[in-house]
Amino acid sequence: MSDLTEAFVDSHDFKTQLSETAGAAFVSEGFEASAGRVNASDRPDLADFQCNGALAVAKAAKANPREVAGKIISHFSADDRLKAVDIAGPGFLNFVLSEDALSQRANALASDARLGAPKVAARRKIIIDFGGPNVAKEMHIGHLRTAVIGESLKRVMRFMGDEVMGDAHFGDWGYQMGLLIVAVSEEQPDLPYFDAAFTGDYPTEAPVSLEDLGRLYPATAKRVKDGDEALRDKAKVATRELQHGRVGYRALWQHFVTVSRQALIRDYGALNVTFDWWKGESDADPYIEPMIVDLKAKGLLVPDQGAQIVRVAREDDKKDIPPLLVVSSEGSSMYGTTDLATIVQRNAEFGPDLTLYVVDQRQSAHFEQVYRAAYLAGYAKPGQLEHAANGTVNGPDGTPFKTRDGGTLKLHDLVSQAVEKATSRLHEAGLGEGLSETEFADTAHKVAVAALKFAELSNHRLTNYIFDLDRFMSFEGKTGPYLLYQAVRMKSILRKAGDQGVSAGAITVGEPAERELVLLLDAFDNALKESYLKRAPNLLADHVYKLAQGFSKFYANCPVLVGDDAAVKASRLGLVTLTLKQLELGLDLMGLSAPEQM
Repeated sequence: MSDLTEAFVDSHDFKTQLSETAGAAFVSEGFEASAGRVNASDRPDLADFQCNGALAVAKAAKANPREVAGKIISHFSADDRLKAVDIAGPGFLNFVLSEDALSQRANALASDARLGAPKVAARRKIIIDFGGPNVAKEMHIGHLRTAVIGESLKRVMRFMGDEVMGDAHFGDWGYQMGLLIVAVSEEQPDLPYFDAAFTGDYPTEAPVSLEDLGRLYPATAKRVKDGDEALRDKAKVATRELQHGRVGYRALWQHFVTVSRQALIRDYGALNVTFDWWKGESDADPYIEPMIVDLKAKGLLVPDQGAQIVRVAREDDKKDIPPLLVVSSEGSSMYGTTDLATIVQRNAEFGPDLTLYVVDQRQSAHFEQVYRAAYLAGYAKPGQLEHAANGTVNGPDGTPFKTRDGGTLKLHDLVSQAVEKATSRLHEAGLGEGLSETEFADTAHKVAVAALKFAELSNHRLTNYIFDLDRFMSFEGKTGPYLLYQAVRMKSILRKAGDQGVSAGAITVGEPAERELVLLLDAFDNALKESYLKRAPNLLADHVYKLAQGFSKFYANCPVLVGDDAAVKASRLGLVTLTLKQLELGLDLMGLSAPEQM
């Protein structure tokens, strides 16, 4: 209980309220406050909330759990929030809220600009590293997870009160740059970039397109893999000379970066993903040499077979942790070098309290090496560097998704396919028929993005999942399009109410479906806390889906604009208004948006 209550402020949901009261009751009876943790009931047909603490403390005290529970219940005897509180089974405490308490909570939420969302108790400076795209490579379906999960975490943490910077962390400084320089020199040897004696101005127009880079890199990499050692050695030399400042290579490299970045901005933008920093590995380059000097001075950088390494293994390691390779035998900076220097750079430029790496779990071993080296060198304190790992997007065979010809599906093509599928589904369902061509296209794009992103976010980030565009695009079930459809229904109700001159008023809870909906609205607080602490947007996604379901049940059982009772109409319209606001806020925190009509 303390983790949630101490980490956040402005938290007034029922779970927090009841936990605080129960905690105080346990303390007054001589037990720990943590025993008072209250959770949503496992049996919502019997109770709204439950507390199981009496069983645990009774066992430790060798007491009768029902007797302990009875003592705790006595502290709730005059609690007007509750319609009933009783003991179930061997000592479970069951709480049923009163309709008045639910009505008051609903009206409080309706008047709250944050709709029940808490804030962090202590504002932190956080960097989220969730890009990782590489120069010369178009993004593919494998980049979808980090982009979508990272964007949602950025939005949630920022909304909760932290100062958050999203960093694309562009892959632009390694061996692949050397490969590309050599590849272009073979195709266009007369370009001035390769003339070491050239002193004029280099061309402002890029000599290569993104398509050229996408063709050259894999072809050249394959030649090296197939045994072309001469090409490999040339690429290593080119990499070293680029990193050491050869002017022509730097000018050509800048074209690679510019061309690639334009495509990345396009593809990320199509998914409503943005970055505060478009920094690359190259931005850490000025910090590398001073860092190497510092590592040597601290006795951490040691020679090893012509290279220089930092040993990060510990005596209590249960598995082998290789050293971090900082300088290769050819004198080049390595992948880990730039990651370590990036930590130094970020300290100098931002001073983060936490850096969250939203990166494929297959990079876990690498990050363990980098983090340990950073802790040894004093560039970060334990806990300030965190790998929020994610699983993979798989095909029907359970392996990372491939196209029919065995290739990797480009992200741009994926979004195009999703928009095409969304367009088809909207037509099949007879939706959007009254929209203009521009409005329909916008709606189709929002549905497509919701389908792709909610499929990601509805799974825990570590879970591998099967990519199935047909299932993701359904307007029924746990999908993004279903959420948008429910939001559009709410907007339609509000428009009709406006046409009839009916306004939202004070909310009065009476019907079971109204109770359920208000309890779901109240749960937004806890869903955000858990999503924040566990770096798990799927918990927010679960809440938003349940909220949409709860609205659907409410709408089916509680007519909003039918009947003669003006107070009931106003109350239910107030619930629709509140639910739409919270649903749209939840969608926004996931990087989704609902159209006005469908």
